[in-house]
Order: sequence, then structure tokens, then C-alpha cells
Amino acid sequence: MRAKLTLNVNAILTELLVEHGYEDIIKDLRYLSEKGQLEFTESAKYHAFLPLIPKDEIKRQIELNHKINKSIFGEIYKPRGFFSPEMAFSREVADVVSDMGYEWMVLDEITESGKTGQLTYDSFFVADEFPKLKFFFRERKPSNIIMSGVARSTKSFIETLGEEYNDNRYLLTAMDGETFGHHRPGLEKLLFDIWDEASFKHILISEIPEYFKKSKKCIPQNSTWASTEKDLEEGTQFRSWKDPENALHTMQWHFLDFVHQRVIAYKGPEELQNKTRMKMDEAFASDQFWWASGKPWWSIEMIEKGAWKLLDTLKSIQEAGEDIEEGERFYNDIISTAFAWQRSGYIRQLAQEYKNVARIPFKERTVGENKPEVYDAFIEMMKDKMREASQNEDYEKAILWRDAIWKLETKNDIYDAIHATDLLRIEVPDWRLREIMDKYKEQYKKIRPGQPEHRDI
Repeated sequence: MRAKLTLNVNAILTELLVEHGYEDIIKDLRYLSEKGQLEFTESAKYHAFLPLIPKDEIKRQIELNHKINKSIFGEIYKPRGFFSPEMAFSREVADVVSDMGYEWMVLDEITESGKTGQLTYDSFFVADEFPKLKFFFRERKPSNIIMSGVARSTKSFIETLGEEYNDNRYLLTAMDGETFGHHRPGLEKLLFDIWDEASFKHILISEIPEYFKKSKKCIPQNSTWASTEKDLEEGTQFRSWKDPENALHTMQWHFLDFVHQRVIAYKGPEELQNKTRMKMDEAFASDQFWWASGKPWWSIEMIEKGAWKLLDTLKSIQEAGEDIEEGERFYNDIISTAFAWQRSGYIRQLAQEYKNVARIPFKERTVGENKPEVYDAFIEMMKDKMREASQNEDYEKAILWRDAIWKLETKNDIYDAIHATDLLRIEVPDWRLREIMDKYKEQYKKIRPGQPEHRDI
């Protein structure tokens, strides 16, 4: 019983699996859970962005998720922990999760203190503010190594992790299930290889305190698994769903609040109340906000779908009258604004600005900043690693280094989840990199002229 997995399945997906005839998946998940190889997490049924909705609605989304999953998976569905969609954390979310009796939350490492790369994974975490909850933090580097397809075999995954992972510690990765086979065709083989690797001991998140009994205190910060340190410093950690500078987001949230207030106030026949309430639950789904961010995510179809769900919910209320007219104005304003942004080129501009801010190409940070020796040292070492991998018949890794060189040379490294230079630093000692940099620095010193306009290199 080597393989173990902590799995989140939002109840809307569970319903869709049944609706489209995938009962075999339900059966397999139930079987693995009965064997103790799989534990479910609780979540929000319609993938609502929980920090931005009222507490009562947070609780309702969780209750709906539990009710549906319990009815489909049966009594084996007994989640002890909670996964907030997008690993989104706020104190309000933690309050509800704690009050509902869940034992732990799994969050991104940036949530622990607003910083990344600083945690030690030899303990679990607690917070004075939430005495009933344990906190477990996803580690970004190994998660991104898997998601980006950097490692395609267990051997290369272990090598990429480096020596620090030989310590007595646990490794907690988390990612979307569609990473394997959908976003990254063939990557499911790596997942199966990792589960089959004898040097790994696989445990469930709920089992971590059995192996690592020490606890550390933390003060969780509002964040998501996509947040950056800069986002937290600026207080814009939720900007992909509610950007204060995004007029579409403002309209969407005003429309949602407008409809929500009328659904709460509706006192019509019970059957119609229930029907309207169900539509409202679905309208809380976060996709419409994400796809309206424009930084860089954009889809007019998803924006329209979200606005239409809200308008349709409003139309379910008997005698809504003028409210429906106001709702149609909201709907038309959202759609017309989205099309105007698309036609004017504003969305392309937003996406380009986002990419420019997100990362400066390594070539510009080195050669462009008058440090060509740094750039040349990294390229030389990557070529050495490529040849070494090829000689060892590790062709997957050879291709990785070949692609990394191409990305640096063409300035396409800005799109990498794990930057090529970070991978090299993992594999090559600092003293070796400095040695090569010094060699190139000496060469450039001999040929660099006194006036930059006289350069012939």
C-alpha cells in the first residue's frame, strides 16, 4: 500500500462525473478511500472565491459540498481537512472552517508569513487565533517543478530537488488534477512513478502529525497559491478576482451583491425560493472574475456566462419588476465593456504590461546590465549539463537543458514557473558558477574599452 493521496473533489465535479457516466471514477475513489490510501478534503461546491463572499455563504457552499459528496461517495466521505478553492485564505474563511469542526487547512507556503522559501518542513503549524485548527503549507518549488514539466522521471525529480531534501522532513506538493495528462500530456507517468518510488514514504496530510509531532506557531496572511510577496505588500493578493483598478470586476461584484440581496429578501412560494436559491449558489462560482482580470486571463465567454447566471437568478424571483430592468442594465454594461476592451486592444495592453512586470528576461538582467560574464557562465554550464545528460542517456533532461538555453537566448524565460537559472543553481555548486563568472569577467576586462560608444563587441 505504497501510494497515498489527499484529494479535493468539488461536489459540482462529482455531480458531473455521475451525470456523464463516469461512475467508474467514483467507484475507484471510494475503493481507495476504503483501503486508507486516499482521504478527501472538504471544499466549496461551486468553487466560490471564499474570502470575498459573506460568511453565511461560505458556510452554505461548504454544507452543499459535503451533502452532495456524502450522497455520492457514501459514508466513507469523512473529510478532516479543508481545501479552499485557489488555496485562498482569510480570517473569515478560517473562522467558518474551524466552527464547522474541520481539523486542518492546507494552504500555500506564502500564507504562513507572506514570504516564500523560508519554511522548514519538520513540523505542522498552529495559530493562536485559531486554536482548533492545524495548518499545513504547500511547498512551491517542488510543486512548480512537477507542474511545469521540468521533471519527467522520478530520478530527475529527485535530482532537481537537491540535497536539502535528504533531511528528515516531509514534502507537501499540491496542484490541479488536470496538470497530469491535460495541461501536460504524459505527465501522469511521473505521478505514477513517484507513487511507485521505494525511497519515498507516502502519507496523507492528516497523518503528518503522527510522523512530525512538533508544532510551530504562525500568523496566517490573506493570500492564495498564486499570490506573490509583492501582492501581499501592496494588499492586492486577491487582484485576479477583485482588482480595485478593474472596472469590470467592480461591475461584476456590484451585480452579484445586487442579486444576492434580492434572493435573500425573496419570500415567494417555497418551491420557487429553493429554485432561486440553487441558482444563486451556482452564481457564486469564481470563474467569471478570474477570466475578467485581463492580467493575463481573459475570456468574454466566461464573463458572459457569469453575468447571465446572475440575471437568470434575478428573473427567477416573482414580481422582480424594476429589479430585472436594473439587472439587465448590469448585464449589458458588463458585456459591452468586455467587448469594448477586446476591440480597443486594451486587453492585449493589460496582458503585455502584466508580462513585463512579472519578470525581466535573464539576458536583460545580465548582459543588459553590463554583466555579460554572468550570462555566459550560466549558458556554458547549461551546455555542460545538456551534454552530461545526453551521455548518461537521460534524454528528457538533455531536452530540458536544450530548451532552457533557447529560452534564455530568446528571452522566453519570463514564462517559466521554475526559472532555468534556479534549476542550474540547484545542480551546480555556487563556487563553480563563481569560478566560471570570474573567467569570463577577466576576458571582458581585457577587451572592454574606456568609452561605451567605442565598443566593438
